[in-house]
Amino acid sequence: MEDMRAVPIGHPPLTRDQVVAVARDGAPVEVTPEAMQAVAEARAHVDALAASARPTYGVSTGFGALAVKYIPAERRAQLQRSLVRSHAAGAGPEVEREVVRALMLLRLRTLATGHTGVRPSTVRAMADLLNAGIVPVVSEHGSLGCSGDLAPLSSVALALMGEGQVRDVHGTLRPAADALAEAGIEPVELGEKEGLALINGTDGMLGMLALALADLRLLLDTADLTAAMSVEALLGTDRAFAADLIALRPHPGQALSAERMTRFLAGSEVVASHRGPDCTRVQDAYSLRCAPQVHGAARDIVAHAETVANRELAAVVDNPVVLTDGRVESNGNFHGAPLAYVLDFLAIAVADVASMAERRTDRLLDVARSHGLPPFLADDPGVDSGHMIAHYTQAAVVAELKRLAVPASVDSIPTSAMQEDHVSMGWAAARKLRRAVDGLTTVLGIELLTAARGLDLRAPLSPAPATAAALTTLREHVPGPGPDRHLAPDIATAADLIRSGTALRAAEESRGEER
Repeated sequence: MEDMRAVPIGHPPLTRDQVVAVARDGAPVEVTPEAMQAVAEARAHVDALAASARPTYGVSTGFGALAVKYIPAERRAQLQRSLVRSHAAGAGPEVEREVVRALMLLRLRTLATGHTGVRPSTVRAMADLLNAGIVPVVSEHGSLGCSGDLAPLSSVALALMGEGQVRDVHGTLRPAADALAEAGIEPVELGEKEGLALINGTDGMLGMLALALADLRLLLDTADLTAAMSVEALLGTDRAFAADLIALRPHPGQALSAERMTRFLAGSEVVASHRGPDCTRVQDAYSLRCAPQVHGAARDIVAHAETVANRELAAVVDNPVVLTDGRVESNGNFHGAPLAYVLDFLAIAVADVASMAERRTDRLLDVARSHGLPPFLADDPGVDSGHMIAHYTQAAVVAELKRLAVPASVDSIPTSAMQEDHVSMGWAAARKLRRAVDGLTTVLGIELLTAARGLDLRAPLSPAPATAAALTTLREHVPGPGPDRHLAPDIATAADLIRSGTALRAAEESRGEER
């Protein structure tokens, strides 16, 4: 971490790239002096309200349905501790390290706005926890996406108090008290409002959205590449991707995908071989011809989701909030609907892009539709099964992606004695989107393997320089056509080449492009 530039927490708002850098790459953080000054000023307002006889929600009252109960000053520290302990009530498997780091970073960002009323020492403790590489254990179940990601954020707050379990920088499971002591971090003794400020936000679902958007930009770019390879291997045409045709329907994502597929196919001997008057096929199947339309629609959804994420990264999500004039006001900005909707929408787009890729793979394996390729691309059909069962795996993943595309945000289960009578389920939408992103990676990996074998079998015709570069990169790790072999490692390797961007970089660099 020491060799990476610290990400400033304060003004301007964090970018999605900065979220990924801290969450995934371990970049350190540094709260700006201006932000610390704003934190101190807001805390002075909370201290004044705490000394007042007038009840203020989150400062001198209970929470949720218990907000009508006044808490005397001598019991308020216990109130905050009890809040965190009772709300750290998650269950199920551990959430991934990068998700917890994103959640911590985004909560720190909100604390540093000067609108939550926490003490400067609490802000510093959260930053120190991130920089020490200490990750609280957060369970998968426990957030309804309203009043924020309560149970997940409470697990982080619990660790700040020196309680619960964490994983240290090496990933070792340890008591929080021991890990904090080793890192020289003093456990936080929560003051008025601080427990609530630490747990009331959409940080988990926003963090997962930022990570998914980074992954989906890469995957959609790669889908253009694997689709182009399939078009080429199936003796398809690039004429349907011509700019003048695409311009008749002016969706920006469609135009970009068509342009990219055209570039990937430029200079292909395979495509050129059937451009003449002897070719009797006047148009390709939808899974080939309409790839820019589907990929482009997904790109446009990603662009909309990026707009929502950017707005949320500039938002203050807490309840109540401390305003600059000293008022502490209740609000509904913690409701996760804006995020839940786009998280669900992205899962729908992912499922459809994957479904189209599966159709192209199926076409490559079907001797009746592959235009001269052997059944299942097998070396000795009958003795060998080729990619038959790789397609089964792809189809099984696509079926799962369709189930994951069922929206979570249309559900709502009232809680907290009907005080919280409508919730967003945004956390659940984010969790299933993460699984969907992994599934799409596998689906595209199998298309890459299958299309590459199809291109190999079109020899001596040469593929386009871009698709040939992707094929060469794959062949550095996965052997070409031949008798059947154990395919699971090949599928995993192809997925890794896609996940890392290696296959895409090879294709783009062959054309002098940079990512």
